[in-house]
Amino acid sequence: MKYLKMFNENINSSEIEAICKKYNITNYTINDDGSIDVDGDVYLSHKKLKVLPLKFRKVSGDFECIFNKLTSLKGTPKSVGGDFECNDNQLTSLEGAPQRVGGNFECNYNQLTSLEGAPQSIGGNFHCSFNKLTSLEGGPQRVGGDFSCISNHLTYLEGGPQNVGGYFSCSGNQLTTLEGAPQRVGGFFDCSGNQLTTLEGGHKRVSGIFWCDSNNLKNIDYLPKIYKKLGINGNPISKILDLFTKLDEYGLVSNREDKDLIMDFIDREIIQQDKLLVNRLVEFLYDIDKPKSKEELIKLLKNDYEIR
Repeated sequence: MKYLKMFNENINSSEIEAICKKYNITNYTINDDGSIDVDGDVYLSHKKLKVLPLKFRKVSGDFECIFNKLTSLKGTPKSVGGDFECNDNQLTSLEGAPQRVGGNFECNYNQLTSLEGAPQSIGGNFHCSFNKLTSLEGGPQRVGGDFSCISNHLTYLEGGPQNVGGYFSCSGNQLTTLEGAPQRVGGFFDCSGNQLTTLEGGHKRVSGIFWCDSNNLKNIDYLPKIYKKLGINGNPISKILDLFTKLDEYGLVSNREDKDLIMDFIDREIIQQDKLLVNRLVEFLYDIDKPKSKEELIKLLKNDYEIR
């Protein structure tokens, strides 16, 4: 343990030492303002803490304070070299959070309504799932790893990061648009379980699988220019894909088996002068029972369906 400069009159170094000993904090330096720097990790999890017992300035390793009763991040370090985890507390704000995090930033299972106060750049993952967020504004703009904001109250993605090195998951929200979504995603992209009727405004490039299951999509316009496979079960458009494509065991279709194949089939096999768009075919499928074969579909379209 080291001391820096003279302490202020209201700082009791012996109390700081006692607290460090109680929580097994070693290799620390006491600063002149009563804060401490720690060369290593700090683990304050499962301690039933309502407030942090010390004021931290720098922690070179991980800082964990999960499964407590914290309502504020006052006292957390300004800089964390490893991971910062404050999951499973009673936080409503990230004010006071570290502004430099070299690893992951985890704030899941709190009561956050805003990401204001979060660091603007994260070297690893940023996870803010299972909160009460209505917006991603104020959150990090650069995330080197994964970004997860599942099971919140988001209706839009404006204000979120534009480049995510890993996967991006915003499933289980109330999204009606993908406007503001990252333009580049290094892993998979998951917007399943929302209220989307269109993919307009979404990503330009997704290196992994593009998941958009369980929405209300009636067409597959505005797909990313690049993606690995498409997961689209539980949408009106799925009825078309079931007819014209062969899904793998996970219900996924590849780039070349979705929109191009469907439109090519319609152009070749159905009334040429009335080239149906995908959304019109969906309307048709809602009006009738699902055909058992392509031949039956063609017959029904030619004989029993009034093209609108």
